[in-house]
Amino acid sequence: MTRRSRAREVALQLLFQRDHNPHIDRADLERFARDRLRDAGLAVFCLSLYDGVVTQLADIDRRLTETAANWRVARMAGVDRNVLRMGAYELLFTPQTPAAVAINEGIELARRFGSADSPAFVNGILDQLRKAPAAQATSEVPPEAVG
Repeated sequence: MTRRSRAREVALQLLFQRDHNPHIDRADLERFARDRLRDAGLAVFCLSLYDGVVTQLADIDRRLTETAANWRVARMAGVDRNVLRMGAYELLFTPQTPAAVAINEGIELARRFGSADSPAFVNGILDQLRKAPAAQATSEVPPEAVG
C-alpha cells in the first residue's frame, strides 16, 4: 500500500464516521488523521480529501445519483457510498490525480472494506462518471489553473 493509499483509507474512515456523526469536532478529525498517518503531509492530503468531499457533497451526490442508474446514494452501503464520494471528488475536482488512479484507489478501498460486490460496483460507477462529459471537462483543467 502506498502512503497516499493509506491517507485515502483514513479519509474514508473519516467520511464513514461523518455519516454516523456529522457534528464531530474538527480537532478530533485532525487528531484522528495525525495519529493514524504520523506524517504531516499525509494528514494534510487526507484532510483535503475529506474537506473536498464535504464541501462538494451535494454536487457529488447529484452526479453519483445521475450515474448510478436505479441507485439512490442514501440507499448505498456506507462503505460503497463514501468510497464513491471520495473517488468522484478526485475524478471531478482534483485534476492532478489521474482518473485511473482515482478509480483504482476506489476499487482497492472497496475490496478492503466493502462487500464481495463492492469492487465491481465502485468500478462501474466511477468508470461511468469518468466517461461523463461534465467529468471530462472538469478533470481536464491544467494543474497550474488550480489555485
